[in-house]
Formats: sequence, structure tokens, C-alpha cells
Amino acid sequence: MAKIKFTAGRIDGFRCEEGKSQSFLWDAAAPGLGLRATANGAKSYMFQSKLNGRAMRITIGAPGTWTIDAAQAEARRLKVIIDNGQDPRQVKADTLEAEQAARDAKQAKKAANEAKQVRESVTLGDVWPEYMAERAPLWSELHHRDHLRIIQAGGVQRTRSPKLTEPGPLASLAGLRLVELTPERVEAWAKGEAKIRPTRARLGLRLLKACLNWCTAHPAYAGIGNANAARSRKARESLGKPKVKSDVLQREQLPAWFAAVRQIGSPVISAYLQCLLLTGARREEVATLKWDDVDFQWNSIKLNDKVDDFRMVPLTPYVAHLLAGLPRRSAWVFSSPTAASGHLTEPSIAHRKACAVAGLDVSLHGLRRSFATLSEWTETPAGIAAQIQGHAPQGVREQNYIRRPLDLLRMWHTKIEGWVLEQAGIDFVPVAHGLYMVSH
Repeated sequence: MAKIKFTAGRIDGFRCEEGKSQSFLWDAAAPGLGLRATANGAKSYMFQSKLNGRAMRITIGAPGTWTIDAAQAEARRLKVIIDNGQDPRQVKADTLEAEQAARDAKQAKKAANEAKQVRESVTLGDVWPEYMAERAPLWSELHHRDHLRIIQAGGVQRTRSPKLTEPGPLASLAGLRLVELTPERVEAWAKGEAKIRPTRARLGLRLLKACLNWCTAHPAYAGIGNANAARSRKARESLGKPKVKSDVLQREQLPAWFAAVRQIGSPVISAYLQCLLLTGARREEVATLKWDDVDFQWNSIKLNDKVDDFRMVPLTPYVAHLLAGLPRRSAWVFSSPTAASGHLTEPSIAHRKACAVAGLDVSLHGLRRSFATLSEWTETPAGIAAQIQGHAPQGVREQNYIRRPLDLLRMWHTKIEGWVLEQAGIDFVPVAHGLYMVSH
């Protein structure tokens, strides 16, 4: 092949020979560099050489894009690759693949950083509603309400009071990002809340711990923040241990309590509080009682149970009398037209006022505690009182061998009710076709 020195004039004046599909012009300066001209007038630099005894041609580019010097440099580069026993085409493919992999890695890193920023911008207040929505089907209504109130911002007009609602214990943490919820931050929060409302703050710490545990198992929030932030020993120490509550109605306090409670203007609340004491049930179990769960014919009540799905308890005569006198405004026995749920939700206010009138200090849960205590006066077996109240069976015998029928529970439960009414100074005489009461 004849070789000449490439110049701009020679490159520009080179044409494909007449009658041929393509013609070549070879450079004397760069081994393997040639210029190809086709019959249709197209020109391009190309490189020609042999690798392992086989000829190869590689197109470099058009003269309009590549200068002579650039084309010569590229030809020399390709010659070096071949001299090293490599195929320039494979080298190019590997280079492009490596460059693409580098770009992909860079893009992935950028996307990961952006996703990380988005994830790390999530606040406790953002997560809390989602956490509640997923877990709510497993909670009681009271537990659900605790979650709402524990983080509420406050400042909302109360339904039955001119005062505004107060911020919940976790409200000050709601705006913090999960990554900012460190043990130190929670410890500082606990130290401040301990001076104001340690009991509510202890509940808040427990609920926060459960929420953060949920976050660690959630695909969208796993790895964000410190899962142990709410497990700080210092935080627990700051809030202290809950004191064992001992509020209970004594036998001699029953007349004053019944007199005050029966004077409450709302017959629904009055009946509710009396039923709470005489059944020993949990406040939510009684508040969510439905008329379909009350059987006046067979004197039984079906209560939603904390341990099991439900439990059957006796419908004692005086409790039956109280329920029979309530208005049937809805499916709920203790209905409330003003409550969003449709049933009684805030009997504590009326009860505290009644206790103030009676000169007593006992909580709603204290009434449940009172049932357990007062039943001792009637020498009721502990297992029977516990079953009525829905406590888990204790001991092998209670768990595996004792199966008490409802009529046995009714015998003792009626005895407990009669004794309590007697101590309260209430003359109540059940009759075959109705109920009537004479109060002293």
C-alpha cells in the first residue's frame, strides 16, 4: 500500500475511484491510519491492523470531526493496544462498560443520599399516625385514645369546659426527626416531664418505645435513628417508678359514695358508676357494653375481655334494675349523644365531683379495686371474684381444672351485690315480675 503524508489538501481532495465502492488513502506518519472514501462521497478515518493473524478495521471518525493530528494520535493509541495483544474493540467495550458502571454507581449514590435525606427528615409526628393506623385494630379503644392524647398538640377547645386541651407529654418530641431522638434527648425530655406529670410521662415513654420498635421493623423507617432511644435507664429513673395505688372504698364509705353518685344529674353516668363498682369490671368493658350483650332472660352479660376475646358474667338483680331504666338511644347501653364514639367516654369528671361531695378520693379503677376488696367481707372464694373481674387464672388448679358455670358465679355475685347494697343503706327487693327499690 502506497503511503503519503496526510495534509488538509490531500484529505479534502481525495475521492473514491470511478467504478469502485470505496477507495483508501494511507498515512505515512501513523501506522495503520487510513482515509476511506465511498462512492456516495462519504469519508472517514479508519485504522487497519492484524491481531493474532486476523485483519481488523476500526472506524475512527469523519474528517469534519477529527483533525489529522487527532486521527494520527488515535491510530497510534490503537496500535499500542494491539501490540499488547488486546483487541481495541473489546478494550473500548470494557471502557464504556466501566464508565457506565461508574455513572450508575454515582447516580445510585446520589439517589441513596437523596433517599437518606428524605428518610432522615421524617419526624416522630410524621410516623405516629401511620403507626397508629397499622396497630389500631389490635388495641382497645382506651389504648387508642391514649396514643392520640399522649402526642396531641393541645390548644383545642374542650367539649364541656371553657379550658383548652393541654399538649400531651410527647408533643415536645413530635417535631423532632427520628435521627434526633437520641437517648440523651429523651433523657432531657424525661427530666423536664418528671417535674410536671411523671405518671403520664411514664406512659408516654412506654408508648414511644413501642413506636420506635415498630419503626425498626418497618421497611420505610428501618435504620433511621436510635431504636434504643426510649430504653434509657436515666430516663426511667428520672420519671420514677409508679406507686402502688391503694384508693379503695371502705365498707363505712359506701353510704356516702352511693348517695353522691345517685345524685348525679345524668342517669347514664350514675348507672355506669354503680355498675362499675358492682361488677368489678374494667371501665372500658362497661363503657362499651351493647344491648345485644345483655340477656335479661338468662341474667347474663357478655363483656369484652382484656385476656380473652370476651367473658360471661352474671347480670345481678340491682345491676339489671339499673340497666332496665336506661334509655335505648343506640346500640350502646351507656350511650352518649355528644361523644364521637356514641358511648360514654368521660365519666371521670362527674365521678370526681361526686367524690368531692362525699368527701372521698377514689378513681374509676379504684372502684374495680373496691369490688375485689369488698368481696372479701362475704367470704367469696378468691378464684370466683377473680373470674368475675376477668383476671387471668392463677395456679395450675385454676388454669387447668376449675371450670365454674355461670350460675355458680351468679350465686356469689348476687351475694356480693346484696351485701354492698346493705352496707350502703339501700333497701332493694327483687321480685318475680319486675324490680323495685326503697332507699334509706
